[in-house]
Amino acid sequence: QVDLVESGGGSVLPGDSLRLSCVGTGRTFSDYAMGWFRQAPGKEREFVAAISGSGVSSYVTDAVKGRFTISRDNAKKTLYLQMNTLNAEDTAVYYCAAAPRTLPVIAALPDYDFTSWGQGTQVTVAT
Repeated sequence: QVDLVESGGGSVLPGDSLRLSCVGTGRTFSDYAMGWFRQAPGKEREFVAAISGSGVSSYVTDAVKGRFTISRDNAKKTLYLQMNTLNAEDTAVYYCAAAPRTLPVIAALPDYDFTSWGQGTQVTVAT
């Protein structure tokens, strides 16, 4: 089990950027693939991006590809989501999650792969 705490959310204008962070404590951070999910009002939670434990492989969903980048710093036990050119459709609560797996990340991962979840951080994009 790893405990996760997200930060970095906020209210921004369309076209702005934000960087979300997620700090993990407890078990060895690099033993976990990490992911970002989001849930918009009235919608189901959806996968955004994931990265392998080593950070070598990652996958970003098509809806944000080219705008969002996932990365991690295992020495700091921190996961990041750099979000550029934000638009109103990106408004959601963003959650980071940890999956105890060692395989490369080459596709979207189902949420049931993830055993630890953060509390979420709100991102609002509006004029």
